[in-house]
Amino acid sequence: MALIEAAGVHVRFGDRVVLESIDLAVPEGEFHGLMGPNGAGKTTFFNVLTGRVKPSRGKVRLDGKDVTGLSSHRIAAHGVARSFQIMTLFDEFSARENVTVGLPAFRARGFDMRHAAASDPGFAESALEILATVGLADKADVRAKDLSYGDRRALEIAVALAQSPRVLCLDEPTSGLGSDGVQRLAALVGRLKGKLTIVAIEHDMEFLFALADRISVIHWGQVVARGTPQELQQNEWVRRSNLGRFA
Repeated sequence: MALIEAAGVHVRFGDRVVLESIDLAVPEGEFHGLMGPNGAGKTTFFNVLTGRVKPSRGKVRLDGKDVTGLSSHRIAAHGVARSFQIMTLFDEFSARENVTVGLPAFRARGFDMRHAAASDPGFAESALEILATVGLADKADVRAKDLSYGDRRALEIAVALAQSPRVLCLDEPTSGLGSDGVQRLAALVGRLKGKLTIVAIEHDMEFLFALADRISVIHWGQVVARGTPQELQQNEWVRRSNLGRFA
């Protein structure tokens, strides 16, 4: 059984059909990439998976449970965490504090950073362990706004990991990164791969083809090709499209 599954997902905004009968099944532990041109419907589909958009029809299941149309908060509670193309960090908070805010146990205390830290030093320890996972343990006390762009990307993933998700959704994780930043991110994702299920929208085809187990190509609101990176390299539609130069 797939851990995350979408069946016949259709989204219409007024008279405009954005997604048309998209199917996706991602087994536990798989890294599944989503690629396609701008305006193809990738982000809308991502928003359906993570509860930000309710589909006009179709189903989304997580570990066999129907989560169609649930709020993003409730889907997160089912084990789905997400990063965004435009980062959403607390700039005045330290890296450690940003991760602490992502801990479910901390959120249950009502977001009072000082009170929670004083009453339970375990929060800081947990946050530091997560920062170590993404290579930021030595920058735990640096404010988010003072981190490099690449470190901010890593911090956003750390905040997502603080939720102990089963599914990690990454929206354009390499966006804005230089070659060194992309290499660091690839190493991080490589370490996470297999430990949790990853679904990623990505325009950097070299990054995606090197890491993904399978890739779905979305165009005109539909999945027009799907397979392993090797299979897509041989796909006639991909080879004839602009995407072929990346594949």
